[in-house]
Amino acid sequence: MRDRIAAAFAAFLIVCLSAVQAHADRVVARVSIDAQVMHVYHHGQLLYEWPVSTARAGKITPTGSWRPQFLSRNHRSSRYDSAPMPYSVFYSGHYAIHGTDQVNRLGRPASAGCVRLHPDNARVFFDMVRKEGMDQTRVIVVR
Repeated sequence: MRDRIAAAFAAFLIVCLSAVQAHADRVVARVSIDAQVMHVYHHGQLLYEWPVSTARAGKITPTGSWRPQFLSRNHRSSRYDSAPMPYSVFYSGHYAIHGTDQVNRLGRPASAGCVRLHPDNARVFFDMVRKEGMDQTRVIVVR
């Protein structure tokens, strides 16, 4: 019984610490794969709601929580014929939030796994991350 109580308390502390850490992030991008939308929060306040395109059938947009790894203003894909990926915020290996020239596909799955945005919105997000810092930014992708 004592072990169960200790385990429950430890789990509770982990949840509490995660909530405190998430609240401490200056910029949070929450991507919903099901809704094909990204919400951008700054200091806990919702500033933007943008349509996105995530992975099309047969491809994967991973779910989870990350800090950005690097930024690339004029990135070109090394995997897909140098496809333009303006204002890329890479968050998990080769996965990024970036602008697209296929804006007519936003709002439905169309990418190879990245999170695509309108280039104007990608620039706004890129600039927020650059200004506030990658260590103060959280990318959360959910179903």
